Amino acid sequence: MKFQFDISARDGCARSGRISTPRGEICTPAFMPVGTAATVKAMLPESVRATGADILLGNTYHLMLRPTAERIAALGGLHKFMNWDRPILTDSGGFQVMSLASLRKLTEEGVQFSSHIDGSKHVLTPERSMEIQKLLGSDIVMCFDECPALPADRTTIAASMELSMRWAQRSRDAFGDRPGHALFGIQQGGLEPDLRAASAEKLRAVGFDGYAIGGLAVGEGQAAMFGVLDYAPGQLPEDKPRYLMGVGKPDDIVGAVARGVDMFDCVLPSRSGRTGQGWTARGAVNLRNARHRDDPRPLEEGCDCPACRSYSRAYLHHVIKSDEIIGSMLLTWHNLAYYQSLMAGLRAAIAGGRLGAHIAAFHATRALGDIEPL
Repeated sequence: MKFQFDISARDGCARSGRISTPRGEICTPAFMPVGTAATVKAMLPESVRATGADILLGNTYHLMLRPTAERIAALGGLHKFMNWDRPILTDSGGFQVMSLASLRKLTEEGVQFSSHIDGSKHVLTPERSMEIQKLLGSDIVMCFDECPALPADRTTIAASMELSMRWAQRSRDAFGDRPGHALFGIQQGGLEPDLRAASAEKLRAVGFDGYAIGGLAVGEGQAAMFGVLDYAPGQLPEDKPRYLMGVGKPDDIVGAVARGVDMFDCVLPSRSGRTGQGWTARGAVNLRNARHRDDPRPLEEGCDCPACRSYSRAYLHHVIKSDEIIGSMLLTWHNLAYYQSLMAGLRAAIAGGRLGAHIAAFHATRALGDIEPL
């Protein structure tokens, strides 16, 4: 089976559909839980699947450092290694090199850097990124790109975008012909419409199986991000998946879906689960707060995840305050289930032609805030 994207419904700029891969179908709009180091923290793979996830994200930078892509390949590839038999998207490592690595030296060839783990020296180029992702066996491979932090001046953004486009061509050449696997290009250009347009044009000329909107969620704020999303998805091919990288909070996702984005990833639901924060239809809930210690109610009424089905807010408060591992497990499961429920609701609303009303109800519910304590 080849990689294929089919749109089944539209509502304004929003689309719902499915991506077909040899390892299974991905319903869109889709949220991808982040399995940075070949694991979604505090979750078993079958538990992640039980939340409704069709695809996971793995991280090139972290896996190349440990246990190494070569070791994973020798053990049968990333799917077998982490016991996940459905699609996996791997990012290229470009963002982590920018945000985590030290002694970073950028050249036309690639990036030289020192590992944040042990200081060991490495070089990551478009060709090496493609090699690593092939060794991992990724179903969706991301081009290697350069992502400057915002705010940055226009000259810096333009130079970075042009370099990323040259690297996109090199990534395409190095990826080659791999039936059943997909390569996504990454649009750059900061907050500049003309630079975004130029980037999209260059990516179209190269030709990719999908297109990501990069260089956002790096400090610019929601209003600026939505300002870019008002036009950026429309600059990309209509018949290919559009992926907004590293986003985000539920209201970020809802706004981006309305603007034509199909795929998302973010560490927020799992990271929040490890810090005592639960995401619900009424917003974020801090289970560390003392007001939950005698509350027999579930975190969210009507949620069928184990945290809500079998445990009270009082219990969650206790295990989180006591630093018990089960607290991270239960809250992460709940948060991932909430995110998948959010996506399922958006897909159904698009299919039913009622996205506007659905989004209005989403914001109205969030405005109510968390339920009052007993």
